[in-house]
Amino acid sequence: MRHTYVVLIIQKGDREMIEEKSVTAILLVAGNSTRYGRNKNKNFEILQGKTVLEYSLKAFDENAYIDTIIIGGKREEIPTIEKILQKEKRAKPIAIVAGGKSRQETVHNCIKQTKADIVIIHDGARPGIKQDYINQCIEEMKEFKGAAVGVPSKDTIKITDENNVVVQTTKRSNTWIVQTPQCFERETLLAMHEKYQAEEVTDDCMLLEKNDEKVKIIEGDYSNIKITTYEDMGIMENFIAKMLAKEKKM
Repeated sequence: MRHTYVVLIIQKGDREMIEEKSVTAILLVAGNSTRYGRNKNKNFEILQGKTVLEYSLKAFDENAYIDTIIIGGKREEIPTIEKILQKEKRAKPIAIVAGGKSRQETVHNCIKQTKADIVIIHDGARPGIKQDYINQCIEEMKEFKGAAVGVPSKDTIKITDENNVVVQTTKRSNTWIVQTPQCFERETLLAMHEKYQAEEVTDDCMLLEKNDEKVKIIEGDYSNIKITTYEDMGIMENFIAKMLAKEKKM
């Protein structure tokens, strides 16, 4: 069942923007977790009594803009995802879609399973996502076909050739580390996936960039890290503990 909300937002000065758009959130949990080094999907690890996936799922399930949720997972891990979903009742309809051999294929599979006007894509392994970033991504769809959360690079970034010889240094003041969520007009993103299906990309913004579409970066924060290595679990454990403590005080 598809739900549609009429949302009134006051932002960007005194301008009122009224949108009637359907939104599907896509949570990606189909990765191989190779760098995690524990022969286990990091999305199913436990943080403060819940799986990593549950924190990301809760954030999108509670968001007023989101109508439906799709979880893209490995076919063989669908029973594990189903068990997680059975732990508590959710507000939004949730579907599970079998992922592909790559992130790119998984996203493509998922966006073909929704007719929503907007899709917002998030790594399940970023459990520290905040409501404000979800909202800002979706609200930027008023002016852009794509938007992503990112943080300014703290370091100088070097670009090398295949022999690790530096060929370029980026300007740190306008170099960003891109995170998720990333939000798109669904029809635009689907068209880009099909147009550039043979080309490897590591995030969906790249597809729009290839087609000279503008992508808006929304400044996030460094707690929205993606759990990639086992050491990241310790960092995220601290962030989640602080987040939960703050929620109890509210």
